[in-house]
Amino acid sequence: MAAQALTPDQKKELTEIVQQLIAPGKGILVLDESFCTMNKRFACLGIDNTEENRRLFRQLFVTADDEIRNYIGGIILSHETFYQKCDDGRPFPEVIKAKDAAVGIKVDRGVVPLAGTNNETTTQGLDGLAERCAQYKKDGADFAKWRCVLKIGENTPSPLAIWENANVLGRYASVCQQNGLVPLIVPDILSDGNHNLKQSQFITEKVLASVFKSLNDHHVFLEGTVLQPNMVIAGHDCSQKHNPDEIAVATITALRNTVPPAVPAVAFMSGGQSEEDSTMLLNGVNKCSLPKSWTLTFSYGRPLQTSAARLWGGRECSVKMAQQEYLKRAKAISQASEGKYCPASNVRGMSHTSESLFISVYISNSPKMNP
Repeated sequence: MAAQALTPDQKKELTEIVQQLIAPGKGILVLDESFCTMNKRFACLGIDNTEENRRLFRQLFVTADDEIRNYIGGIILSHETFYQKCDDGRPFPEVIKAKDAAVGIKVDRGVVPLAGTNNETTTQGLDGLAERCAQYKKDGADFAKWRCVLKIGENTPSPLAIWENANVLGRYASVCQQNGLVPLIVPDILSDGNHNLKQSQFITEKVLASVFKSLNDHHVFLEGTVLQPNMVIAGHDCSQKHNPDEIAVATITALRNTVPPAVPAVAFMSGGQSEEDSTMLLNGVNKCSLPKSWTLTFSYGRPLQTSAARLWGGRECSVKMAQQEYLKRAKAISQASEGKYCPASNVRGMSHTSESLFISVYISNSPKMNP
């Protein structure tokens, strides 16, 4: 049986959520890290990876000063965080909405091996997805995230991996929209490897073309989606380095060749770039003179969190100082989302802004964080 078509009211609601997420100068904060990822983050800070420490870490960002409403249009949470509360008893989603931001929820159940391929993956979690989406919507969610992972290598991504992951994204997006959630479309092409910029653009175009064919095949309402890709960058081990202008041209060209103008926004992931580099690259794509029909903004985790987390270090006495650092980072990235970032006026007071945040094969997930 064909899926029921969205009603005009459903389309209107989805469109309004998208506009909240991508209002001028706003983007998305990613707070949906897996249990394994938090192990790595907290180990660097000398903090035990307990549920309470994870709550305190997320609370730091959720309860930042009201100035944050100028920079953050939405926050993505894991299942655990979605149902946690602040010290004053208010649920995190309630606090987020009070700052004019939409509430996101990670709904996939992690990557698993794709049989018949050379260590490629697909993403699981379609079973029971409609019921989970309906419950999350009832409990305050506005949008959802589902991440598929592809890696560039000598023979990868294979046609099978490209097709399978595109199909999964199409099915997920359709289910989300039927349940009132805006789907973030996340084809995560990893920067692991030594591929050059031209190869990265070629694979990005192949993947995005397949993804949008799948979205069309599944009758997804494009105006009620947000694409969340990486920028087109050379592999981390590539000997040739490229400046932000070259990366911007490659990225926007790939988007122009594959992404329909009906898609309202592209919210880039940082791809392991440093705080400063991820800000400069976002500024570069927005200043690029190539015509573009979408809002180009951010969906960042580490570039918004890292310096603040180090200042916090698990100490209650350092919360305010860490939150001020987070606000500085958010303001700088917000400016970049409009092509207005000026490094000289923003670096002062920030720490570790040029340190790489790259993690090789960053695909960890755990059902502990997303049952």
